[in-house]
This record gives sequence, C-alpha cells and structure tokens, in this order.
Amino acid sequence: MAGTFSQIYIQIVFAVRSRENLISKEWKEQLHKYISGIITGKGQKSIIVNGMPDHIHVFVGLRPSMAISDLVRDIKNNSTNFINEKGFLRRRFSWQEGFGAFSYSHSHIGRVYNYILRQEEHHRKKSFRKEYTELLKKFNIEHNPKYLFDWIE
Repeated sequence: MAGTFSQIYIQIVFAVRSRENLISKEWKEQLHKYISGIITGKGQKSIIVNGMPDHIHVFVGLRPSMAISDLVRDIKNNSTNFINEKGFLRRRFSWQEGFGAFSYSHSHIGRVYNYILRQEEHHRKKSFRKEYTELLKKFNIEHNPKYLFDWIE
C-alpha cells in the first residue's frame, strides 16, 4: 500500500501531582488552549481538552507515527513550563507521573467529546478516583488501586 491510513482516537487522563486542586478557573481555559496547541503542533488532532482543578482529559486523533507516551510527555513538560512561566501559582507546578490512555471507535467520538465537555457536571456526582478506576475496569486494565496515584488523604 502506498500510504498510511489510520483512525485512532485516544482519551488521555492525567493528574496534578499529589492530585491537588491547583488548576484555577481563572486560567484553566488558557491551559486547555495551550495543551491543544501542543497537540496540533505535534501533528496530531486535538478534539477536546478539559478537566477539573486536579486532573485533565485530552481527546486526540492520533497518527501512528507518534507514540502516546511521547505525546503525553510533551504535553506535560510544555504545559508545566507554561504554568510556571506565567506565574499562575505561587509555587512550582508539576503533573503526576503516569497517565491513562483509552481508545475509542469513530462512532464514540460524540459521546466521549460530551463526557469530557461536561466534566464539572459529571464530578458533582462522581469523584475522580471513582471515575478513573471505573475507566480502568471498563477497559479491563489490570491495576492495584494502591499504586494508581499519590493521593492526598
């Protein structure tokens, strides 16, 4: 075959270090746009970026030439620098190690988009811990809840 053709849709979820509520309403839209720009700049399709004060959901159309881990590394590194250089916080910001990545078919794009769009509404009913562990179970990903995040208790 002369070309490479793909259709890969991935929802990526990652948290603020120690799952602290550091992403403020005052600058979260700037952060989401910046993250979307990172994705586009890497030649990937940014479908939606949204989240809560303690975590982010990114939905991308991924080209097979880019490893998910490389994209997440670049998103985290560049967005950390953006937050720190803008001085949004009085201390250093950083993301937690690791991430979740979940694949979807083309027919699920609208549903996943709306789910990510409505994060605030969704989290009035369900905690991030519950949301994330349900995703892992739904996708049959083996895990030990003890090692998912460095949770603040």
